[in-house]
Amino acid sequence: MSFMAKSKTAWVCNECGADFSRWMGQCNECKSWNTITEYKVAKSTSPSVAKFSGYAGQVTAKIETLESIELTELPRISSGLQEFDRVLGGGIVPGSAVLIGGSPGAGKSTLLLQTMCHLAKHMPVLYVTGEESLQQVAMRADRLKLPKDKLKLLSETNVENICLLASEIKPSIMVIDSIQVMHMTDIQSAPGSVSQVRETAAFLTRYAKQNHVAIFMVGHVTKDGTLAGPKVLEHCIDCSILLDGSTDSRYRTLRSHKNRFGAVNELGVFAMTELGMKEVKNPSAIFLSRADIPAAGSLVMVIWEGTRPLMVEIQALADHSMLGNPRRVTVGLEQNRLALLLAVLHRHGGLALGDQDVFVNIVGGVKVSETAADLALLVALVSSFKNQILAQDLVVFGEVGLSGEIRPVQNGIERLKEAAKHGFKRAIVPKQNAPKQPIGDMQVIGVSQLSEALEVI
Repeated sequence: MSFMAKSKTAWVCNECGADFSRWMGQCNECKSWNTITEYKVAKSTSPSVAKFSGYAGQVTAKIETLESIELTELPRISSGLQEFDRVLGGGIVPGSAVLIGGSPGAGKSTLLLQTMCHLAKHMPVLYVTGEESLQQVAMRADRLKLPKDKLKLLSETNVENICLLASEIKPSIMVIDSIQVMHMTDIQSAPGSVSQVRETAAFLTRYAKQNHVAIFMVGHVTKDGTLAGPKVLEHCIDCSILLDGSTDSRYRTLRSHKNRFGAVNELGVFAMTELGMKEVKNPSAIFLSRADIPAAGSLVMVIWEGTRPLMVEIQALADHSMLGNPRRVTVGLEQNRLALLLAVLHRHGGLALGDQDVFVNIVGGVKVSETAADLALLVALVSSFKNQILAQDLVVFGEVGLSGEIRPVQNGIERLKEAAKHGFKRAIVPKQNAPKQPIGDMQVIGVSQLSEALEVI
């Protein structure tokens, strides 16, 4: 009995990757509008064939117990940049698939070209460009004064041809720039569509696992800063990192959003120079460039990014509002968190800012998501409201609860040691985070209630 190969058509949501049997205007899963597009499934043999005992297919997979699997330590490959290795979890893992996203001009191609030129001196690597010509890549390498004698380049957009040519030189690391311009022959839709991005990423990931080749895929981002393409793109890869930086700043931050081999939300800082991306090994020194003349509402706090502490300056401004509904503006912090903390300050701190416009800014463009910034935010707000300048050698961190209690945060001792290393002499921290042994000549004040912290300042 023979079976005909069937061609199927599905409808996939660009936002969440949900499948549907027909087109709809709104996705039932994520409630997004006009995000469902056609997706043509590659031809395959009917699964019902496997039910027949006379099926002639060869099954190569084997079921094993967990105990019988041999554990071998895979040595990581250093990229030559410590900040890049930190975000990757300690280096490049052989056989991993890494997706690097970022806005146009952020420096994705520059960072990868630098890394590949460095690694080409020690191992075979392949740089595949689909958006630029080979001459353009060579011109950038010449402008950055990179070694060009070892790096192998390929200008191709068909992933089958790329993997076929790559199997000849057997590279240890391969760069795909970018995944949005790649395509497969069996998929009829245009490059960049949901079906093409989905299938090409899956094809490259399988190639990476089977041949132990580390693959870096460059991805574009949408207007809101998230990676473009279906969500299944982020599910099938091992590591998703985002290169962020404004056009008017020379500094770039590299942050991991998903990492199967390391910490999530790890942060690496680079500086864009004429010779490419240079790593910043002490990011706290950048974010601590405070004004020469001290001002009220300015305070330094210690946040935890991935596996290391980072010192940043928080600025708050409380000004009398002329509007019936005072404004609440935050840059680098969650706005809902500000509204919550203002209510706690009124109830348990005795300060009502209902008639004040409140503006909060994290200096340096850093985005703070952890709750350790709560206490520093309230102290900076009180400083601005009372127009009292805080000590320049004071550092504050701690989580504030709804009942006014100051909750401990993780890695409190490491945060204090980082502050002491930068010359800070006084600290207001949660009582549970106060060290039992003195840290240098730093005076550490532990508080358990918001009212205690306000009395200290």
